[in-house]
Amino acid sequence: MKLTPAFAAACLILGAPGAHAQDPALGRNLAATCANCHGTHGHSLGGNESLAGEPREKLLRKLEAFKSGEKPATIMHQIARGYTPEQLALIVDFFASQKAHEVTPR
Repeated sequence: MKLTPAFAAACLILGAPGAHAQDPALGRNLAATCANCHGTHGHSLGGNESLAGEPREKLLRKLEAFKSGEKPATIMHQIARGYTPEQLALIVDFFASQKAHEVTPR
């Protein structure tokens, strides 16, 4: 196959580091998989802890502990191992940026 100058230039541009803009919704999309247990946008309806508004470093430490097996879990260790460190960072950034629901006294 003969490379034309235009095709070669396109390959260089598309293959260059940083050439692909990261999807700004990627963190939200990755975090959406957590909704079944932790509620939409991290607002749990009970049973599992809410993640919305939690400090980034706290969430990241927990996920890393699940991933390493340090923190016992029924399923979270398997889920955490399915993500790259970069993806985990995007997920915790999303949850940390969400507003925590205020608990109102009854």
